[in-house]
Amino acid sequence: MAPLFEGARRLLPGLWAGFLLCVAAVATPAAFAVLLPADAGRVAARILAQEASVSLVVGALLLALERARARRAAAVGQGSQFSTGMVLALGAVFCTVLGYHGVQTQLPAARLGQGTLSFGQLHAVSALFFGVKGLLVLALAWRAGAARAQP
Repeated sequence: MAPLFEGARRLLPGLWAGFLLCVAAVATPAAFAVLLPADAGRVAARILAQEASVSLVVGALLLALERARARRAAAVGQGSQFSTGMVLALGAVFCTVLGYHGVQTQLPAARLGQGTLSFGQLHAVSALFFGVKGLLVLALAWRAGAARAQP
């Protein structure tokens, strides 16, 4: 069963990175290209809500897989029980929680002029978290691919 988990640990980061790139480069811009701004905003909000749910599930799964790998490596004296892969997965989950569940929930109030930050400022902070998450996931995918390339 260990080869199945190792294969999932190597495959999931690449799939997750591709999903994030598709959301950022295709799905949300397409909504704004063909819909009125208010309708496009609602579609983009729905897409990002689904992306956040998927990211939390995939991030938690990858964290568990990375944790199991680190534990096995530590048991044979080949490293710590806390690995770089775990840090990258935790960082991506953190960016999802803070960027979506923390910042994006404040956007409707900001659109009405309520709150300390403007809609544009909150949108920029949310986009920053999404970008950092994408970079963390790309790094995780890169490391998973590099680990496979080694004999």
